[in-house]
Amino acid sequence: MKLGSLKGGRDGRLVVVSDDLAWCADASHIAPTLQAALDDWHMAEPLLRNLATDLAHETIPMMRFHERNAASPLPRAYQWADGSAYVNHVALVRQARGAEMPDSFWHDPLMYQGGSDGFLAPRDPIPLADEAWGCDMEAEVVVVTGDVPQGVSADEARGFIRLVGLTNDVSLRNLIPDELAKGFGFLQSKPASAFSPVFVAPDALGDRWDGGKLHGALCVDLNGQPLGRADAGVDMTFDFGQLIAHAAKTRSLCAGTIIGSGTVSNRGADGGPGKPISAGGVGYSCLAEVRTVETILGGKPETPFLKKGDTVRIWMEDDKHHPIFGVIEQTVG
Repeated sequence: MKLGSLKGGRDGRLVVVSDDLAWCADASHIAPTLQAALDDWHMAEPLLRNLATDLAHETIPMMRFHERNAASPLPRAYQWADGSAYVNHVALVRQARGAEMPDSFWHDPLMYQGGSDGFLAPRDPIPLADEAWGCDMEAEVVVVTGDVPQGVSADEARGFIRLVGLTNDVSLRNLIPDELAKGFGFLQSKPASAFSPVFVAPDALGDRWDGGKLHGALCVDLNGQPLGRADAGVDMTFDFGQLIAHAAKTRSLCAGTIIGSGTVSNRGADGGPGKPISAGGVGYSCLAEVRTVETILGGKPETPFLKKGDTVRIWMEDDKHHPIFGVIEQTVG
């Protein structure tokens, strides 16, 4: 089952989308929005699944699904918490600036709470007022939870995952150091993120989903050139069960909470920094990691951050090379 939201109002209009992302069916008679469906998931899920079956059999009214008309599946959410589950990425960044990596980073997840009052649609431009801010994409996997009780274990937490998707978690890299130096976390350096056109039920992902991780190459192109093909199931230090349990340690999480994986990052085959695709590696999911590897190997970064007019594409393919979640395609404006 694949779910999306067509643009309209602050929270969009819920639709069930065909597996090939070509068609959709209105689901507003079941729930007007995805958040409403998540709030009453035990009632809504079987009805949405039946609607998805009817759509697949072409027995109900349906319309073309155009990704340019899609909002984020959750145009706004009660909570957006982003982890850094690929500790390889953190280790590289700290190595490049000569900072020691605390051992706790391998055992206790990093996580911050991002702004969730409004997300960019998958084809919306990335607004950038000043190129000096150092705009970067971050290709990640996300999950959407049901109501999660406080103190849930990692094993229990996996059972509260309702949907899986992708995000471009936009970062303004040159604003981050001063914010972190205050010791109070991100705010200005983390503008609105964009999400994939559809979120997918875990069972529809087949063997790509193991209960806590999404396996497969996360594709990232910059201006039509391959930048990253890192496998989201490899080098993920903390799975989504662990990330959810971390977030729920001291509070419950409401239905519709989005949990991010952090930038997908793979080590090189030799255990060192990953290589560019042009050099036989799987590349990178953000420009910060490109610049980090350049600094480690050559003493300084060479690749610039995003400029106005640059276009980013993020997607993941099935075995037939069709996008599973649709495509995030954004031009910096």
